[in-house]
Amino acid sequence: MKELENTRTSRVAEQMKKEVGDILNQKLKDPRVGFVTVTDLDLTNDLQQATVFISVLGDETEKEETLTGLVKATGFVRSEVGKRIRLRKVPEITFEFDTAFEHGNKIDSILRELNKE
Repeated sequence: MKELENTRTSRVAEQMKKEVGDILNQKLKDPRVGFVTVTDLDLTNDLQQATVFISVLGDETEKEETLTGLVKATGFVRSEVGKRIRLRKVPEITFEFDTAFEHGNKIDSILRELNKE
């Protein structure tokens, strides 16, 4: 039963990731929201909470503005997801920055510095 639940959770998470990315790039008209890429979506097994990991192009100010816009648009995004995916209850959505890309760049620059020596 646990495996079945996990495969369902991962299927729903993949579908939600795709739909949220589409909603953010096509439907959302908030001028504060810049170029956003949905990098991952973490969904609890009970399908109640979804954490959307995003990557944003721009400096820190633009990133904070984008996050502010996304937080304001959470209700809209959730209702759009509800229209596109048939679930009894649409998960609560929170947005977080995906730091993996920045972390990778930092490691890459450290390795380049070490190679120069």
